[in-house]
Amino acid sequence: MIRFVGAGPGDPELVTVKGRRLLEEAGVVVYAGSLVPKAVLGWTRDGCELHDSAGMTLGEQVEVMAAAHADGKAVVRLHTGDPSLYGAIGEQMRALDARGIEYEVVPGVSSFVAAAAALPTELTAPGVSQTVIVTRRPGRTPVPEGQDLAGLAAHRATMAIFLSAGDLEGTVADLREHYPAGTSAAIVQRASWPEQLVLRGTLETIADQAAEAGVDRTAMVLVGDALRNEGDPSLLYHAGFTHGYRTAEEPGGAAAGPADAVDGSDAADGGSADAAGGPDGEDD
Repeated sequence: MIRFVGAGPGDPELVTVKGRRLLEEAGVVVYAGSLVPKAVLGWTRDGCELHDSAGMTLGEQVEVMAAAHADGKAVVRLHTGDPSLYGAIGEQMRALDARGIEYEVVPGVSSFVAAAAALPTELTAPGVSQTVIVTRRPGRTPVPEGQDLAGLAAHRATMAIFLSAGDLEGTVADLREHYPAGTSAAIVQRASWPEQLVLRGTLETIADQAAEAGVDRTAMVLVGDALRNEGDPSLLYHAGFTHGYRTAEEPGGAAAGPADAVDGSDAADGGSADAAGGPDGEDD
């Protein structure tokens, strides 16, 4: 069994409990050396065979993993952040499928979530944005038609923009096609690393701030007025909102029935009846 494990954004304590256990048990680890800090590799045991994928081709990586698997060794393919986001795991999984080798994906904390924590901010502020768009500008990897940054900016949602710090002027130009110049923007370089750098500004200022700070890579760009930490209170904890764990109170303090509850439009189950029997969305 090959395990694709999310290394998290950088802080070794942000590796999941399961990810840490798999690293501790691994006999072979293939890791993204340009992005995974050495501190994360500190969870591996003495004698673990380490391979830095930065200088390896896809075929070489798969060959190392397949050979270790054939020898009965526990193998971890360690990806920065969460493997499902810009991790190029699809091609590795297809190669393992072709060889009949089983694998498992263990999620990790994505850098865009760590960047939000570093600010700190809520990305889905009620009344401001209830949508987060995770995207990137085209580079050597093109962006499919209809998914260009300027087009996505038309939604005016919160945006988490990966792999685009090297061309911030172009990124800002695309965003300015729909966002006003005063829209909140932030850059977090190496989120959760000891050398983490946080810049807050607007679309009018953020490119100059980044240039002055020398930011040109390994940085997350967050955009949207949810970053102002302003917005309406969530209905989820409103005294007049009924859900499966709490009955709303009338203005005078008496309990109100479901029909009297505040509309539950910010609950994933969509109403005070709460068919699933739970409050919903606490981690949203």
